[in-house]
Amino acid sequence: MPIYEFENPKTGEIIEVVQSMKDDHSYTDSDGVKWRRVFSSPNSSIDTRVDGSLETFMRKTQNKKGTFGDLWDASREASEARTKNEGKDGVKEKHFKNYSEKRNGMKHQSDTST
Repeated sequence: MPIYEFENPKTGEIIEVVQSMKDDHSYTDSDGVKWRRVFSSPNSSIDTRVDGSLETFMRKTQNKKGTFGDLWDASREASEARTKNEGKDGVKEKHFKNYSEKRNGMKHQSDTST
């Protein structure tokens, strides 16, 4: 259940109240004073260091909840990091080579090499 913050309009005291997301998100104390809701930015931390290695990709995606699209985004970031660090993406090149070999020389639609 989410925690919401409310401020007493008279004293300025701030309290945290656990409420369901379906609740009205208002708070009235035992004296009948209606407290104001306080909106604040949540604190968060994101691991933004991507070096393109398999180990980093596995660690970043290992126990994460998300969508298949999130996984594709992480894969794209790893590919961009490999290209930046090494001048090329060997993993992508290997995929394109295997794709072409399995399809009698047909190139992958994203393969722009000559």
